[in-house]
This record gives sequence, structure tokens and C-alpha cells, in this order.
Amino acid sequence: MAKTCIAAFALLCLLLAALPAWADYNNGPINGTVDAWTINFGFVLSDSFVPDGNPVHGFEFGAWEFSGDTMLSVDWSITSDELGGGTLGSGTAVTTDRFISVNQYGYNIDEITVTGLDVEVTAGNHYWLNLGNAVMSSGDPVYWDENSGIGCSSPGCPSEASASATGTLPTEAFTINTGEQPTPEPSTFLLFASGVLGAAGVLRRRM
Repeated sequence: MAKTCIAAFALLCLLLAALPAWADYNNGPINGTVDAWTINFGFVLSDSFVPDGNPVHGFEFGAWEFSGDTMLSVDWSITSDELGGGTLGSGTAVTTDRFISVNQYGYNIDEITVTGLDVEVTAGNHYWLNLGNAVMSSGDPVYWDENSGIGCSSPGCPSEASASATGTLPTEAFTINTGEQPTPEPSTFLLFASGVLGAAGVLRRRM
């Protein structure tokens, strides 16, 4: 009986290894070399995403900034419609600004992080992340990095995108964070299951 229970537990671990882990929505890495679109001075940019069903707790996006500049805050909303219709959550977020590189045009390429959100969404639905009224330390313009969704790794990507002033655009670089506890990767499960199998062998010899 003990041998049967141990074997069943080990098999369960191996089956869990084959289950996909929930993941944040990732529209691809920051490019920083092609183009970017204004998200202050009255301009609003909107990109779609498909969530995994967990609440949205934050996001990151790529920005082009003038040398020495820092983003202080940005107005955001998550909506069911493009450019702000059907609001699920909105506000002005204090931002964290991390320098990455300087591009060929002399702009600083930075990763902007927003945390502390709690927006309920439904898995599989299309929503829109809208950004505007970004405040820079210098008062200069700032631009959301365009990446055309190259390298995106989530269901529903690449995103659709549009701007309040120009209409449809190529999509931008951003990640939607659900804030879910990290799920062990399949390799982790396999290692765990292998350990269980080894323990089963030890117990079998003792029995």
C-alpha cells in the first residue's frame, strides 16, 4: 500500500510538470531604435492586451527621454475600449525610471515601472492600457517606445495600438503584471518529482 501511494504521488508531480504556468502579458522587449510616440502635452496612447484573469497590479513600458530627464508620474487607465471607453481602473501613478541605454538619436532609453494597482480583469478578454499626461523632471516631451510586438510572448499579442491624435499605430513595448505568486517552471517540477522518486526508492528498501 505504501509503495502504491508513493508511486501515485510521484506520478502526480510529473503530471504537474506538464501544466502551463500563468504568465503576465508581455508585448515584447523594449526596442529603443525604431520610433516612439508622445504620451504628454495632451497626447494619449492606447495598447490592447489579453490578461490571464488575475488582477492587474502594475506594468512596465519603454520610454524615450531627453538626456538627464526622469519621469515622475503618468496618468493611466485600463479600459474595455480603445482610448478610454469603459474604464475598469485609472489614476495618476508615481513611476520608477530605470536607465537602459542611449540610442542613435541621442535619447535615453528607460524602463518605466508602475506598481500598486488592483484592477480586476477577466481572462481572455481584450482590454486597453492607456497612457498620457506623463510628467518629466525637465518638463520636456517623453515618448512610448514602439516595438511592433516583435518578441511578444503572450496569448493575444502583438497588441493593437492607437494614438488620440494620429489613429492606428504600430504597437509599443510593455508588460502587464498580474502580481501572482511565481509558479515553478516545468524544470523545477521535474527536479522535485525526481527527488520524490529517489525518496520512494529509499523507502522501498527500508520497507
